[in-house]
Amino acid sequence: MMLSRAKPAVGGDLPHTGKRKKKGRKIPKLEELLSQRDFTGAITLLEFKRHVGEQEEDTNLWIGYCAFHLGDYKRALEEYENATKEENCNPEVWVNLACTYFFLGMYKQAEAAGFKAPKSRLQNRLLFHLAHKFNDEKKLMNFHQNLQDITEDQLSLASIHYMRSHYQEAIDIYKRILLDNREYLALNVYVALCYYKLDYYDVSQEVLAVYLQQIPDSTIALNLKACNHFRLYNGKAAEAELKSLMDSASSSFEFAKELIRHNLVVFRGGEGALQVLPPLVDVIPEARLNLVIYYLRQDDVQEAYNLIKDLEPTTPQEYILKGVVNAALGQEMGSRDHIKIAQQFFQLVGGSASECDTIPGRQCMASCFFLLKQFDDVLIYLNSFKSYFYNDDIFNFNYAQAKAATGNTSEGEEVFLLIQSEKMKNDYVYLSWLARCYIMNKKPRLAWELYLKMETSGESFSLLQLIANDCYKMGQFYYSAKAFDVLERLDPNPEYWEGKRGACVGIFQMILAGREPKETLREVLHLLRSTGNTQVEYIIRIMKKWAKENRVPV
Repeated sequence: MMLSRAKPAVGGDLPHTGKRKKKGRKIPKLEELLSQRDFTGAITLLEFKRHVGEQEEDTNLWIGYCAFHLGDYKRALEEYENATKEENCNPEVWVNLACTYFFLGMYKQAEAAGFKAPKSRLQNRLLFHLAHKFNDEKKLMNFHQNLQDITEDQLSLASIHYMRSHYQEAIDIYKRILLDNREYLALNVYVALCYYKLDYYDVSQEVLAVYLQQIPDSTIALNLKACNHFRLYNGKAAEAELKSLMDSASSSFEFAKELIRHNLVVFRGGEGALQVLPPLVDVIPEARLNLVIYYLRQDDVQEAYNLIKDLEPTTPQEYILKGVVNAALGQEMGSRDHIKIAQQFFQLVGGSASECDTIPGRQCMASCFFLLKQFDDVLIYLNSFKSYFYNDDIFNFNYAQAKAATGNTSEGEEVFLLIQSEKMKNDYVYLSWLARCYIMNKKPRLAWELYLKMETSGESFSLLQLIANDCYKMGQFYYSAKAFDVLERLDPNPEYWEGKRGACVGIFQMILAGREPKETLREVLHLLRSTGNTQVEYIIRIMKKWAKENRVPV
């Protein structure tokens, strides 16, 4: 079945919760450091003041605020938790603590802290995102109704649209805000992310360039540019875009180093997957999916299934991958239940309004009909995007099977021979279908040569059976007799003798009709003599008598 392509993580899926201005008397020089967004310097100053006993009002809140904006959420959590234990605790600390819990993935604690905070727009945005995390549609709509037409609330709404795969709705909000606030350069990155998710990689690049002209060393933007290059070109081009980041030791790189490490695995075709991806499974959403894809490519279907079986799919990619895994497991185990689940996942994606006209959506419908063995329908969908996959081995593998299954073995043979992958060309499904195409296209010798190249195994035995029976049906009795002869030697089943007897008599008839060289009779007699059946002598006697009468040396 078709595998979905490995997906690099693009980041940027964290909610915008807005920034709060802290109340209280400013510590000298702190305001200047904050205006420069020098959060490291601000923390150093605050810690010095604390150390020399000059700690002033809300120091914990300020250190927590700076640590939060540096991405050091554990440090921020420590400061905010300490602040909640103080007498006359500033009640606003609870919403900051809740935001910190949220970014640490501690959603239940975030909700509990959020409800202790005074009502505010920030609190509403936070609870809005938590409702999304908990899949609580009722609460989500309640908090949605409280959103106002202000920048922070609209950015928060756009973030939810993004996470619910409503990318066009998110783009509309971002563009509306950008019209009035051209200085909000980062919104170009959000728009580019949305276009990336919509598979408009070239458009994503154009929008991203606006931001990179001003902020050329942005980790997130360069990472997204690399992801676009991966989609538009290849892994090497993508890795080249990340080279400057890999050489960087900036705090920006530290913030995103797990994302970079993850994407390098994807760009390098899975190299280092088992070392890098497992610790990131619960950190980066794509890590689990890419690890599943890695296991599938290693033919470890059971491990892939174990990793994805408890995942509740929410995106088309997750539905597709669950479908692929269930299809692979069903085919491997002969499980109709897994095949049926795969059909349902594929049909769900392929029939959805958002995906039905996309290439992945049509691939899903083709896969669904493939599993149902409705190959005419398979070809309708595959033909609709064939031009995009001319040199794709997986596409050609499925397309050739569908062509052959609908009786077009001539084109099926042509497409099978386009496949370059040695692994695929040694797969029994490939060999058996190609052999069948050769036989149907009156090239039985090529089918026999496929068998001769195989090592003795259960699969080579199955291919012999296919050659023996299909050649017999097509009146290609010479190779049918050769195949039945080998089968009889491997397994003294009376059916194989009967097949060989019929094929040998068929060759004799063709010799009599002048459709087979007379010299072939000598090999027919040799094949018959290798059998201990009592009928052999009678058949040989008749053939030798004819040969003598027609002066054919045997």
